[in-house]
Amino acid sequence: MYYASFGLLAIVIHIIINFEAARKYNADSEIPGKKQYRLFLFGLLFYYVSDVLWGFMYDTGIVALAYADTVLYFFSMGLSILLWTKFTVAYLDRQNVFSRILTYAGWGIYLFEIVTLIVNIYVPIMFAFMPDGEYIPGSARYINLGIQFILFVILAAYTTFISLRTEGQTKLHYRAISFSGIVMSIFIVLQTLDPFLPYYAIGCLIANCLVHTFVEVDDKVNRDKELGSVRKIAYKDALTNVKNANAYKEIKNDYDERIRNKEINELGIVVFDLNNLKMVNDNLGHEAGDRCIRESGKLICRIYKHSPVFRIGGDEFVALLEGEDYTNREALLSVFNAQIDYNVKKGGVVVASGMAIYNPERDMGFDKVFERADIRMYDRKKALKGE
Repeated sequence: MYYASFGLLAIVIHIIINFEAARKYNADSEIPGKKQYRLFLFGLLFYYVSDVLWGFMYDTGIVALAYADTVLYFFSMGLSILLWTKFTVAYLDRQNVFSRILTYAGWGIYLFEIVTLIVNIYVPIMFAFMPDGEYIPGSARYINLGIQFILFVILAAYTTFISLRTEGQTKLHYRAISFSGIVMSIFIVLQTLDPFLPYYAIGCLIANCLVHTFVEVDDKVNRDKELGSVRKIAYKDALTNVKNANAYKEIKNDYDERIRNKEINELGIVVFDLNNLKMVNDNLGHEAGDRCIRESGKLICRIYKHSPVFRIGGDEFVALLEGEDYTNREALLSVFNAQIDYNVKKGGVVVASGMAIYNPERDMGFDKVFERADIRMYDRKKALKGE
């Protein structure tokens, strides 16, 4: 019962930390080795169960049951090694000589287990039980653990070396395998020295916890990328590629909060409105109108290249000035207006603009600044039309 208690604890921890990963598999996951990792988790659970049963069966003293479960124990050990190597190759995501050697080693250990278990039926080279139920380890058991020890030492050394020469997620992947290889090497030695304590199961549990941590990091990075992509699409204007009204509403709320908390001192708002869009749509069609809107967006972004630009309506844009563009706000507005004056003469797009600056002493919110900019934009629009 003492031996089995460790295995029971391993099963509980294994299920708790790996429940989500084992419960479902996303075929579209960008994380390398996710499918193989899930298979490895089931293989490892199989090993834990056989290890727990061995403790119970050995305590009963019923030789036939203990013998049958010992066969299951070594078979599940070989299977878990095979699944582990397949996961490692997929997780490292490198098609090279080392990956092929590692795959062959996994299959070799698995087949060695099967062959020795078959031979053991006739010649006790892996293990034997005395008539009184005493368990006797065989030479093949030590060979099996020795091969695994060599595999994990080489794996740990190689992945440690490669991790020193890589960066980013690849570095994390190699470190995960390196740490787990070191842990397994240590506990295989302990299991070799004492077959009556579940050192191998403890090593598997610790190694799996280490790998699980890195896989979770991959999952988080992947989710963040997906969320970032979704947000980018949701906040992007399809016609002009500037930010859209949804993004504008969010940043406007953020500015209002910063104004309430007295966390902002510099903010300039420039409001733009495209002249004669309705006339273009009516006379030349909406395709020509869309082209004018795109050209307007490009012009604004070219002048205000350090500021976020938003399309908040059919022909309305807003630029929010901070930092360098705020410092150079007067010069930038002059350059923009000069370009528009030139366009009026040459027949280019005509965009009216108006700018207002946040005044901490009188502006209680974002809208107050916007209203002043909007009024100045309409004054400019009238001037461009000659009214």
